[in-house]
Amino acid sequence: METKIQKWGNSYGIRIPNMILKTLNIKADDLLVMENVDGKIVISKIKKNKVSLKDKFDNYDKLNNGDKK
Repeated sequence: METKIQKWGNSYGIRIPNMILKTLNIKADDLLVMENVDGKIVISKIKKNKVSLKDKFDNYDKLNNGDKK
């Protein structure tokens, strides 16, 4: 699939077809990483580390109770 780089204000941009976005489960406001890999632009979705509710409470307990004597 071909696309054209277009000037957008002081930057340049490309449009990503909706079919590709849906296939990769990329939505508006998702964070992406762009890298130069062997002369190619590679764009990847940032995977969020899921923290369990138990881990959140464990960390909360350490932060708030750790200073008590």
